[in-house]
Amino acid sequence: MHRLPGKRAVVTGAGRGIGKAIARKFLEEGARVLICDIVPERVMQTVSDLSPLGEIVGLAGDVTDLSFCQALIAQARERFGGLDVLVNNAGVGSFEPFLEHSIATWDRTLQVNLTAVFTLSQLAGRLMVEQGIGGAIVNIASTNGHVGERGLAAYNASKAGVILLTKTMAIELAPYGIRANCVSPGFILTELAREAGADEAFIREYIKKIPLGRYGRPEEVANVVAFLASDEASFITGESVVIDGGQLAEE
Repeated sequence: MHRLPGKRAVVTGAGRGIGKAIARKFLEEGARVLICDIVPERVMQTVSDLSPLGEIVGLAGDVTDLSFCQALIAQARERFGGLDVLVNNAGVGSFEPFLEHSIATWDRTLQVNLTAVFTLSQLAGRLMVEQGIGGAIVNIASTNGHVGERGLAAYNASKAGVILLTKTMAIELAPYGIRANCVSPGFILTELAREAGADEAFIREYIKKIPLGRYGRPEEVANVVAFLASDEASFITGESVVIDGGQLAEE
């Protein structure tokens, strides 16, 4: 049986990696999916790749642009007749030592990773309240929101903010039947990780810190997101589920 039959979902940053895996999983579970990504070519490719699985449409744009966020939620209303699930996955991260960390990097990282989550969740939450049938919001945080990592001041701060924002949303949206949770992935091997320097030597060294002895896969994150978005998680809200192979469990 499908976990998300007929659910109307928006997934941001779904042009590749974890976001694309989430969109794929949602379609496999019976959802109708609206994706977005900042790169138009990635949007078109994802829609082309996943359309055999179900109804998927895409918009290209920047989630830090309020007008785009408004257009995204409006498109969900127009195309699907409403919205049941929002997944805030779009994110950025840059390695810069703290003493050389630029204000530009700080501002952009917080805008994409935290402010956009607030903006889209508020817009989606208002629509869900108007609909009167509840809903689910799943935010993608990170293990970096639980512990610090050198060279990632802005990223660490933004993901910690996502976790506490999620808890606050859960409290305030609960009376409307809207659940808010987040997942905190550890080292998940994606195209973005490769671009950031995760070559084979880096991977071999890094996975020594992971008790399960390997990196994670995008589909493993997608599986948890689909569960949290589904009615099977109907009594779960305000949680951050860590997906890291046990890395944070060991001192």
